[in-house]
Amino acid sequence: MAVYTEVSDDELTRFAEQFELGAVLSSKGIAEGVENTNYLIRTEKGPFILTLYEKRVERDDLPFFLGLMDHLSHRGVPCPTPVHNRDGEALAEIAGRPAAVITFLEGMWRRRPEAVHCQALGRALAGMHAAAADFTMTRPNALGVDAWRPLFAQSEDRADEIRPGLAAEIGRALDRIEARWPSALPTGTIHADLFPDNVFFLGRELSGLIDFYFACTDALAYDVAICLNAWCFEPDLSFNVTKARALLSGYTEVRPFSDAEYDALPLLAEGAAIRFLLTRLHDWLRVPPGALVTPKDPVEYLRRLRFHQGVASTHDYGLDR
Repeated sequence: MAVYTEVSDDELTRFAEQFELGAVLSSKGIAEGVENTNYLIRTEKGPFILTLYEKRVERDDLPFFLGLMDHLSHRGVPCPTPVHNRDGEALAEIAGRPAAVITFLEGMWRRRPEAVHCQALGRALAGMHAAAADFTMTRPNALGVDAWRPLFAQSEDRADEIRPGLAAEIGRALDRIEARWPSALPTGTIHADLFPDNVFFLGRELSGLIDFYFACTDALAYDVAICLNAWCFEPDLSFNVTKARALLSGYTEVRPFSDAEYDALPLLAEGAAIRFLLTRLHDWLRVPPGALVTPKDPVEYLRRLRFHQGVASTHDYGLDR
């Protein structure tokens, strides 16, 4: 359960008064998510999400995240909108944590997305990239290619506890990816964590993109590569080219790839796979005693990495020039 900080009724009442939400009618912790504490609060003015930012989120990054959501929502992107308090601020404090209130989005995330959902995701991702083109704030990708080697160093000596030979395989993959990583692709603001549980649907219609707390400035096509990893593998970890074709066609209908992006996509997909392999490896080896959050299996992303290593071109993902 991802409720790390308890909020008392009195604290919540005072907080709601700052944001002029009316009386708080109910409050319930949200179990999903692993980074922050989230509550669904119902007030006289409707439902809202109260997020308390825990220690893994840098306070200095919060204006970027909240400003981005403001920017995108004002340009028609279906995403939460931060609520501003009487002083015009979106960021406040409750229970000793920085916190914000955002609007509630209707919908559910798809545990088994179909091709139609992948196509809608592709369109929405391209729309988000276009809408953020004039967003003036920037934030380096703290989990970009330059961070992978130092992150691996924190777990390298124990990696083989998970699978014999894992450390050597990751080392070889990093050597290959770092040597070939592209540096001149179109860049902008990316979501960087657009997994199925961060996308809401009402039936087949996409109703919202959420959880922008990894958003940063990086190659736009890298965001697409993250989605290929997150959306286009089946539970048995086989690659579903029909879903990939739908995702990529949806994206390129709105924002066509450059030739350089088309050529780089397989390598970007390798990079996205190793990024999540490394963060999962780090978390798997550091589960505190009695933890209520189950870490995600890093080997799932080793399997994805191996698939992308065997891809000859972006054509293998179902997209032709």
